[in-house]
Amino acid sequence: MNAQVNFDKLEVGYDIPAVPGMDEADIQTPCLVLDLDALERNIKKMGDYAKAHGMRHRVHGKMHKSVDVAKLQESLGGAVGVCCQKVSEAEVFVRGGIKDVLVSNQVRDARKIDRLAQLPKLGSRILVCVDDLANVADLSAAAQKHGSELEVLIEIDCGAGRCGVTTTPAVVEIAQAVAAAQNLKFTGIQAYQGAMQHLDSYEARQEKLDIAIAMVKDAVEGLKAEGIGCELVSGGGTGSYYFESNSGVYNELQCGSYAFMDADYGRILDKEGKRIDQGEWENAFFILTQVMSHAKADKAICDAGLKAQSMDSGLPFIFGRDDVEYVKCSDEHGVISDPNGVLAVSEKLRLVPGHCDPTANVHDWYVGVRGGKVETVWPVSARGKAY
Repeated sequence: MNAQVNFDKLEVGYDIPAVPGMDEADIQTPCLVLDLDALERNIKKMGDYAKAHGMRHRVHGKMHKSVDVAKLQESLGGAVGVCCQKVSEAEVFVRGGIKDVLVSNQVRDARKIDRLAQLPKLGSRILVCVDDLANVADLSAAAQKHGSELEVLIEIDCGAGRCGVTTTPAVVEIAQAVAAAQNLKFTGIQAYQGAMQHLDSYEARQEKLDIAIAMVKDAVEGLKAEGIGCELVSGGGTGSYYFESNSGVYNELQCGSYAFMDADYGRILDKEGKRIDQGEWENAFFILTQVMSHAKADKAICDAGLKAQSMDSGLPFIFGRDDVEYVKCSDEHGVISDPNGVLAVSEKLRLVPGHCDPTANVHDWYVGVRGGKVETVWPVSARGKAY
């Protein structure tokens, strides 16, 4: 799948952590490793779920920032496209061949709007979120300038407390302005309840989603009363997709982390009170690290510290081990409690990071492994695209 990488021109250890065909034991650390079997099972499982429930699934590209992973989600999981948060991310996915891209965020800077309006000319459907009337005129002017069409979703703040309008009249007002604007198309509603995704309790998440769903239904009815239909009602995450897909109003999901499964998402509980990384989804995304020192009898030092991962959602855990624990870190070092001295210098371990999205964003490559061998190496295509 990754035809754009010429491995003959890259040297392991200088340019890249591994090459296809290499033994997993020889991968340079610290780096990101994908268990391809687990990744593919996760992708297919979500794809089958979406299909069975009559839902479109627009995968969240801000999670993996990878054209290759997005294409795998399309081919194996039936994904209809991606959503992302930045114009620069959208540019990477469009140029990588993704044909349906939603910027699930507001774009207000004039130069960014101009770049966004040029993307449909590259052959992709481009959608963007709006929560302010003034933004409509700016988007319309840029689309007219470039002879393109931008599709618009009105964003509802259904509990996240960030962007989005909070009333049905506001939704209707902006939708009417979009429908009247040249080179814009009103396509529907964006309603993602991000604040509840990581609540431990299934019931607590459901309570928050019930409020969100009621807001969305009211907005759809309000638009219908004015003769405005919604092609898409989009939202839903890894912690809530089952609520949106059974709501009777959403028709598109935006799940991201399900494919990789990090430590913070993994701890939330399903309907039966079980961690979602112990049945619903598999850990497929790891930081491969190795022990670099064991000068202290009760602790090992590994080479994955702050510069190899994000700590916003807490420390990683060591996959498949309960006899050792990652307990703290500094810039270049991770400290592992090893009370029985079971780890050896140069031993390699898989860490499950607290938060996959920002962890992926500090690496250049994904190393895909299967059966102890490196099968593929993919660039983190949109790494650092924050503008």
